[in-house]
Amino acid sequence: MDILVIGGGGREHAVIKTLKKSAKCGKIYCLPGNGGIARDAECHPVKATDIAGIVEFAKTHAVDFAVVTPDDPLCLGCVDALEELGIPCFGPRANAAIIEGSKVFSKDLMQKYGIPTAASRTFTDPMSAISYLKASEYPTVIKADGLALGKGAVIVNSFEEAEQTVKEMMVDKIFGESGSRILVEEFLTGPEVSVLSFTDGNVVVPMVSSMDHKRALDGDEGLNTGGMGTIAPNPYYTEEIANRCMEEIFLPTVKAMNAEGRTFKGCLYFGLMLTPKGPKVIEYNCRFGDPETQVVLPLLESDLLEIMIAVQNGSLTADMVRFSDASACCVVLASSGYPKKYQTGFEIALAETKEGEDIFIAGAKKEGEKLLTAGGRVLGAITTAKNLRDAIGRAYALADQIQFENAYMRRDIGARALKVLGEE
Repeated sequence: MDILVIGGGGREHAVIKTLKKSAKCGKIYCLPGNGGIARDAECHPVKATDIAGIVEFAKTHAVDFAVVTPDDPLCLGCVDALEELGIPCFGPRANAAIIEGSKVFSKDLMQKYGIPTAASRTFTDPMSAISYLKASEYPTVIKADGLALGKGAVIVNSFEEAEQTVKEMMVDKIFGESGSRILVEEFLTGPEVSVLSFTDGNVVVPMVSSMDHKRALDGDEGLNTGGMGTIAPNPYYTEEIANRCMEEIFLPTVKAMNAEGRTFKGCLYFGLMLTPKGPKVIEYNCRFGDPETQVVLPLLESDLLEIMIAVQNGSLTADMVRFSDASACCVVLASSGYPKKYQTGFEIALAETKEGEDIFIAGAKKEGEKLLTAGGRVLGAITTAKNLRDAIGRAYALADQIQFENAYMRRDIGARALKVLGEE
């Protein structure tokens, strides 16, 4: 089967390398891809948001199956457009992708169907929001309704911070129209857990849990980023909690979407907070997380393409999805200054990888035979091992062999997890 993958980051590189293991996998095209992905797929400069361009490419190249991974094209109806062309896709249609595309929609869904989440209020007028925030308890959370590159949720610790955040989102439009509506949400406490899941609209099969590290600096300090590293599995996510999440969150969410006429097929991401009162949903994503995918897929022992086909045609079963009981770690190498200003265009010297090691390229371009930095998050060094301590050690050993000017990485990825396990 010739496959079309939409997207161009480290997540897509992980998906493509995993798809290549399938006996059914033929040629892989990637739109737009990047300089590193070009080593594993044929890349073409069609933007992931250019739905008409994607459809034309798929038609011209007679692809057999498409995988749409980023949030923007999913919410714009990329799957709808490709399926109308007769091309089966992995990913939700636009009316289901709204579960990520609108935080107001997902919050209303959870409240309507009794899915545990933080209490919240929705505002369309900045002055009404500011008036409400004057009497709020702090810290509290302010979220832009729409897509905001993973940066649309802000924890504020005072009314002054809250007022500034509301003005930035609703008046200054730092997230564009995504900030036209906002949610003011109760601040929850507890460990965070990311759980990706395969679902065909009826069956839900969770993948290995993971722990993201969002802040730019060690000790979870600094600005929020797209993610500076991940580990899997997440030690906070016990079997007891997993069973509870399945009964109270995962299955009820899929059933709620069905009841609303928005059947979800694809990868449904659950961002969870394990509060003293039990697990609650912080957010949904309508696709594979980034960089969670980079540690989850290396632990997958099943055929990813077969799973994706089963998701698409409604034949998914739990026994189709098998994961290793090993551990994985991803250390992101970023351009110094990310997520604010940073320089690009530096040559990347990659390391040789051994079994249980990989490098997924996120922000790089090819120039002749050279690979140059072309983004904030440049790549991820990923390793697997029998236990988490060894996976972390191997990941940093691999990351230290990769060289480019102004490279930066956090040095404490997985430290919190080791502490939970008593292995720090």
